[in-house]
Amino acid sequence: MPQPRYKQVVDLFAADIRAGRLRPGTRLPTHRDLAAREGLALVTATRVYAELQAMGLVSGETGRGTFVKEPLPVGQGIDLHGWSADTVDLSFNYPSSPGQTDLLRAALRQLAAAGDLESLLRYQPQGGREHERATAARHLASRGLAATVETTLLVSGAQHGLTTTAMALLEPGDVVAADALTYPGFKLAAEANRLELAPIPAAGSGPDLDALADLCKRRRVRAVYAMPTLHNPLGWVMSAKRRRELVTVARQHGLILIEDGAYAFLAEDAPPPLASLAPETTVYVSSLSKSVATGLRVGFICAPREWIPRLERAIRATTWNTPATMTAIACGWMEDGTVARLEDEKRRDATMRQGLAAEILGRLERISHPASYFVWLPLPQEVRADAIAMALIRERVSVSTALPFSTSAHVPHAIRLAIGSVDLATLKRSLETVARVIAAHTY
Repeated sequence: MPQPRYKQVVDLFAADIRAGRLRPGTRLPTHRDLAAREGLALVTATRVYAELQAMGLVSGETGRGTFVKEPLPVGQGIDLHGWSADTVDLSFNYPSSPGQTDLLRAALRQLAAAGDLESLLRYQPQGGREHERATAARHLASRGLAATVETTLLVSGAQHGLTTTAMALLEPGDVVAADALTYPGFKLAAEANRLELAPIPAAGSGPDLDALADLCKRRRVRAVYAMPTLHNPLGWVMSAKRRRELVTVARQHGLILIEDGAYAFLAEDAPPPLASLAPETTVYVSSLSKSVATGLRVGFICAPREWIPRLERAIRATTWNTPATMTAIACGWMEDGTVARLEDEKRRDATMRQGLAAEILGRLERISHPASYFVWLPLPQEVRADAIAMALIRERVSVSTALPFSTSAHVPHAIRLAIGSVDLATLKRSLETVARVIAAHTY
């Protein structure tokens, strides 16, 4: 269905304001001048400015006109924390299970009593000490990877793993294919390393591989960034068949596969990771941020052995090594079964939260995995994502729009809800607020 003309005008203004082409304080045409310029009725021109005001982009001053505001970065850039202490944060996931504070307290006491405490005060090898890499390799092997000490490195979280992978294996100007909606953190890593992201449209539960193959024929694509197991934000789990097809395309065109497994622990019985199908061309990146705690900052890279020295140099150039104390705690929890137990608890927790979301948001179009910590809400055609985000901020609820996730020029009107960071009672109230606000903007 074609977009109404006035909505095209709204989008053009919004794009110019966000890009800085219309700077804060700029006075916009009068309603009458806008109507004449765009061929709109006067009442429709008024509606354009009303929508821009609801999106938080302009303000109308009686007797003076309409002016561009400094826009609040709701859902811009990467996922954002709530605006203030009384704002419910549905923009960022930091799931925690009951009793994790006591686990940390016990781990610190145990570490303090260890005989090699002094060694934690010194520089560590760039990819972790050998026994720590062995522990991480066993952890990754439980996920279906053929990980070994020689192919496994420790990094400071998955974001660090993605950034070091880009630094080590790619050059400025390289083209990296990524889903049209993808993890904002990789967009930041690509920007920092001056990589060009080429969007791949979605086709059901996964990327459109025909579109990827066509892209590779037209452009010199160097790598593909993929989340085959529990995609963020769309929650898909790619089938075994589609994974094999992606590997075939990668081998045909000599592509590096960058596989992000940050949320993979939530999807039970998923097909084998890409790294197990094409270990010679895949870098697998994961962490304990979502499965254990975001503050732990311990992650993993599993990569072909010949790429390991380059990755180690990138780690040295950024953090030198992972924090030794955090690494020691993480390895202890992987070895004694704590990580496996916490992952199981969070799978159950996420499933319960998705059930709550389905109950409250059931009348809305919803895209999610039954055991994920996020919900994607495509909005009705007449509803603007920025307006919903601004209205929710006024209700003290912070959400993400589609903008930080989009790698293409077309940004869909949708919001992503991160449902793993607040208690269930607060989540219930907040989801009810989301449903009510969207309903109020639907006509």
